[in-house]
Amino acid sequence: MSSRSVIHDTFTIERTYPVSPERVFSAFASVEAKNVWGDTGNLEGVDDELGATEFDFRAGGRERFAVKMDGVTFRYDALYYDIVPNERIVYAYEMYANDVRISVSVTTIQFVEMDGGTAFTYTELGVYLDGFDGAEAPRFRQEGTTEMIDNLKNYLAPNSIFELHDAD
Repeated sequence: MSSRSVIHDTFTIERTYPVSPERVFSAFASVEAKNVWGDTGNLEGVDDELGATEFDFRAGGRERFAVKMDGVTFRYDALYYDIVPNERIVYAYEMYANDVRISVSVTTIQFVEMDGGTAFTYTELGVYLDGFDGAEAPRFRQEGTTEMIDNLKNYLAPNSIFELHDAD
């Protein structure tokens, strides 16, 4: 008999970006941008080993991709529930490790215009299932998400080595 467990956790990451909410939002809405900063692999195509990817950025749309790390295939499967351009994105996603569901999360991203840029807030409510990564699962998720958000900061930075795909 397998051991079943559940860990609940919520974390928030706040950043300030010196660009408009439109520019920050577009980094989430554009497949080209997400392929650069999002640690998603390539959201346009099929990898023979990892399978098809999907990026349908609209309420009711999906985002799916997989990455392989240390011999484990991690799959991300998200459904967008609410998108208010330049203001808010709400989605739920499941994470799988070698086709075993390890977590389910609901995420809200908010973009608020402020003097000189955008106040960015990322809030995730996570349910970590059956002991994958043990008690450290919430910390690992927050660290990985923080790393991704820092990639966004680098992508949006003035004089970035990344090519911006939108106009401000």
